[in-house]
Amino acid sequence: MTTAHEKPTRYTRDELIARLVRAGELEVSGENPEEVDSYFDVENFAFHGPDGFDADYAGLTEYFAALRAAFDDRSIRRGIIVADGDFIACQTWIEGTFVRSFTQSPIGPVEPTGTRVVMDLMNIFRFDAAGRLVEEYVRTDNRSLLRQLGAEEA
Repeated sequence: MTTAHEKPTRYTRDELIARLVRAGELEVSGENPEEVDSYFDVENFAFHGPDGFDADYAGLTEYFAALRAAFDDRSIRRGIIVADGDFIACQTWIEGTFVRSFTQSPIGPVEPTGTRVVMDLMNIFRFDAAGRLVEEYVRTDNRSLLRQLGAEEA
């Protein structure tokens, strides 16, 4: 914590990437919610998803809770990562075995199929001066996701 006379800590590119990776791992695993909170500006975080879907930090937390409830053997991996100042863009894959109802699919609740599902995402994250996530933009292939969930639209 900084006092009024100190400048806030600035994180290096590698430190921001490490914070991003750790935050994702914790969101997917569900471990240590207090640590997860430390990676976000929980009051001002804004999520911007496909088809105009917007959420705050509570909405993001609810999404990951639904993901953890629906999928076993979850994992997250990052691919190409590009960093520019307070912005990080990256490829992300979230995988899991679909064993319980997924209430947060793009079309609402979907019943399990027992299959392995891979969510393929492109993310752009923005950090504040304290190294907290304040904004995220996500693009994903919902058609592929719905196909894997066994819920393709006709």
